[in-house]
Amino acid sequence: MTLEAKVQELLDKQAISEVLQRYSRTLDWLDDAGQASCFWPDAPIDYGFFTGAAADFIPVVMGIERASQRRWHFLSTPSIALRGPDRASAECYGFATGIREGEDGTWSGGLYGGRYLDEFEKREGEWKIAARRYIMDWKLPLDDQPGNEPNPDFPLPVLQIIASGHPDYRVI
Repeated sequence: MTLEAKVQELLDKQAISEVLQRYSRTLDWLDDAGQASCFWPDAPIDYGFFTGAAADFIPVVMGIERASQRRWHFLSTPSIALRGPDRASAECYGFATGIREGEDGTWSGGLYGGRYLDEFEKREGEWKIAARRYIMDWKLPLDDQPGNEPNPDFPLPVLQIIASGHPDYRVI
């Protein structure tokens, strides 16, 4: 493999990794346009609760995320296999959580662990998810979570994102 081919391989893998990071980030910050930019609109998506095209998936998943007052997605470093100059397969593990305030004033949610099985396509020089299957491996309850006020004994700020356009969000 030539040096030029090796550099292109690294650039392609980096671009795919950045799409995956953007996926998590745009969910957490409720950035609908950023979330849509991760997928080709015709990409088949299978999350179990949703099976269909990415264009139809985006409003569904963003509605689920908006139902949590706090959310957090973290993905592992992906394994990426290039299948040619414009196709790749990727797999990574992920943690996701959603926390919300109950009617009784307590905060709780769940922590989910799973894996993303993705196919990527590069169209007109841009990599995006061309097919995705999500598999949930486990779930843990998260009871007695902190509310919106910092703990006076250890006053870390609490970030609550309940709508798009949070003032701390930066497009990266």
